[in-house]
Amino acid sequence: MSSGLMVALDMDESEEAVQLAAEIGPSVAALKVGSQLFTRYGPELVHRITGSGGCVFLDLKYHDIPNTVAKAVKGAAEMGVSWLTVHASGGAEMIRAAREAAGDARILAVTVLTSLDKQAISQIGWDGEVRDQVVNLAAMAREAGADGIVCSALEVKHLRSVLDDRCVLVTPGIRPAGASIDDQARVATPESAVADGADYLVVGRPIVNAPDRKEAVRLILEEMKLGDVHRERD
Repeated sequence: MSSGLMVALDMDESEEAVQLAAEIGPSVAALKVGSQLFTRYGPELVHRITGSGGCVFLDLKYHDIPNTVAKAVKGAAEMGVSWLTVHASGGAEMIRAAREAAGDARILAVTVLTSLDKQAISQIGWDGEVRDQVVNLAAMAREAGADGIVCSALEVKHLRSVLDDRCVLVTPGIRPAGASIDDQARVATPESAVADGADYLVVGRPIVNAPDRKEAVRLILEEMKLGDVHRERD
């Protein structure tokens, strides 16, 4: 399958986010609204984007007791979002509750944040390699009903080999060749992430901070097409 691009609206002002959503929305698979924007503007912003035809990926990474998460997910689904995230570390019961409450929205389970490396996960009490932790969380989340997994591009190839083909793999921490990695620890280029099996790539600052955002989207989509070619050959 051809992979899709999700653009993270990582900015402070709602008008800028709505303008960017209108500008690039038709070219991308989804527009990601995270806690940075949602904390300031809430459901009104989501409604403005969906009302103009945009597909919203609500990235709030729910992590709480199952009943609380289910009620939050139900509210998100009623806003009309297409995708939303929960932390896989919340456990199987929480993920099952989220899936039951989500309706037509798709649940993505976040494994290990792309800003964390082996030293960082050790500091929070997780032993072993990052990849092993990602695989364990992903397998549990998929078994519990998650529609897809959020992982770094460094784990996507292995996950593609151990999870079923219908499981969607969403990869943040994407940086075009030559771009700054900012605060990410586990990154990859659009071409390599797609070639390894990612279904969707999440890109924020390389697009949001670009002088020509539409051109930045176009260039990343071109890189992704090269990855699709390599993937089809393998």
